[in-house]
Amino acid sequence: MTEKIFKTLDEQIEILRNKGLVINDEEKTREILLRENYFFISGYRHLFMTKDNKDKFLDGTTFEELYATFLFDRAIRNTFFKNILIVENNIKSITSYQLSKKYGFKEKDYLNPKNFSQDALQSRQVYDVLNKVKRQIRVNGRKHSATFHYIENYGYIPLWILVKVLSFGIMAEFYDILKEEDKMEISGYYGVSSECLDIYLSLLSNFRNVCAHEDILYDHRTQRGIPNSHFHRLLNIPEDEDGYIYGKNDLFSLVIILKVMLHKDVFNEMITEIKREVDALDEIVSTVPLETILNRIGFPNNWYEIKDLS
Repeated sequence: MTEKIFKTLDEQIEILRNKGLVINDEEKTREILLRENYFFISGYRHLFMTKDNKDKFLDGTTFEELYATFLFDRAIRNTFFKNILIVENNIKSITSYQLSKKYGFKEKDYLNPKNFSQDALQSRQVYDVLNKVKRQIRVNGRKHSATFHYIENYGYIPLWILVKVLSFGIMAEFYDILKEEDKMEISGYYGVSSECLDIYLSLLSNFRNVCAHEDILYDHRTQRGIPNSHFHRLLNIPEDEDGYIYGKNDLFSLVIILKVMLHKDVFNEMITEIKREVDALDEIVSTVPLETILNRIGFPNNWYEIKDLS
């Protein structure tokens, strides 16, 4: 395997030029590569590569188009992230309310294994997840002001306070080990089945991690797919032998999840922000049709219509 060695900014520009990328302003390109990182920006090159040669840019592709795609992904990543955080706070609040009401507000009460799935196939999972939660209490309980306050003054941490130090990933696992009646109580708030919410939370956790670590989001795909919904049908999303080709494990599946789990006004504001970024990208990128970019994201051509669906 050929070693990857350090390249100067000028050498990086030369590499891009040799691949057919048009560099209109060397000084500005050099400054952007230094500030943003060649590796991160070049991660968006796949949209602009020829079908015959995956190492050659389409004729006329400019650095400005490549950088605009990078900035587009950053913008929608920030938009999705802040809205995932809203859902995260909501699910923590709803879950803690339902369980505290039913099982009590002290750890010894609400973390009692008897309060969780009694399915023999989940016994190990219940044990593992509860241990993760208890570990968070030991490790982070005194680091967060709210949990520290309750430990110091009351000797316990109510669940509605504890959720502050639990990651979204742990919350998704926590939901998965609940008794079915408790799952249904929580999922009913969103008007979906407990199984559906289980999948939604798993995908939200995955997308949250992508956003938090500033990984490439626009063409991210998850291993699991969301169940078919009436939004797929109403938008007439095309199908192949495997089912709907958009909105299953791509970025549009995240849009569908947030459509279900966000307040209508918050969701519409999010869609408006995304539409603004899509339009801005379309103004700059001409080498690749907007439809191609949207389909790479997993957006059907009529994706914006979801704003008015119910």
